[in-house]
Amino acid sequence: MEQYLSEFLENIEYQRGYSENTIINYENDIEEFISFLKKDGINKLKDVDYGVVRLYLKELYDKKYSRNSVSRKLSSLRSFFKYLHTKKKIEMNPFTLVSSPKKEKRLPKFLYNEDIEKIFEVPNITNPLGQRDSLILELLYDTGIRVGELVNIKLKDIDCSNKTIRILGKGNKERIVLFGVYLDDILNLYINEGRKELLKNKNSEYLILNAQGNNITTRGVRLIVENIIKKACINIHVTPHTLRHTFATHLLENGADLLTVKELLGHSSLGSTQVYTHITNERLRNVYLNSHPRAKE
Repeated sequence: MEQYLSEFLENIEYQRGYSENTIINYENDIEEFISFLKKDGINKLKDVDYGVVRLYLKELYDKKYSRNSVSRKLSSLRSFFKYLHTKKKIEMNPFTLVSSPKKEKRLPKFLYNEDIEKIFEVPNITNPLGQRDSLILELLYDTGIRVGELVNIKLKDIDCSNKTIRILGKGNKERIVLFGVYLDDILNLYINEGRKELLKNKNSEYLILNAQGNNITTRGVRLIVENIIKKACINIHVTPHTLRHTFATHLLENGADLLTVKELLGHSSLGSTQVYTHITNERLRNVYLNSHPRAKE
């Protein structure tokens, strides 16, 4: 079973261009299911039928997984078994016989302007790591890119004269993101000073480097952001993706249209972008209720 899993992961990485984070989620979901099968004495994937899938679903709900988590795990397994069926390793895909639970509506978290100002004050841009960390924050907030896209930016992708960056997104789809004067300033400082010190006479085509002069990982970026949030004394859970949500929310709050935000985020459908309109509408409602004399109790 593990051999089939390895082949599937190679397929979605090299043939379908899935992101590192997505591949990790697929691997974890499928490994969890394989452990369930072995515990129940099932050692061949071709022996998985509708009954086995229903038992697994029951176990997930017994463990109190959210509907969104169950839906994601089913999606991972549905794709895995579809791959096995295509490769003629199994006769049918039993996961097509079950429907995913209706997803819970969860609004993305975002930061207010005062919190954004706090976190940007944390990095010390007089040293190489501080310059790099400040650039990471600017890239995530100024462009709305995903952390997986950030770590793969190469120097050749940056057009400083037009203030644009070529981004390779999900499914190897390219898009161009724009940046302003704040990012431009820290980008030039980092490239001309901090990055050269981090390289330590090495060569690298990647923009963001770790302390050893190698291209940074997505986990490395998450740890940097977590550390900055702690130092800024912001008492909410913030990830690199929170800054992406904040980018979209602030654009819409300041008059950007939904189609423009969709293109900048690299969403394949407008439905993925529309969730941010709920955030901005809810915030408008709260401002109205707290500010208008006739709205207050």
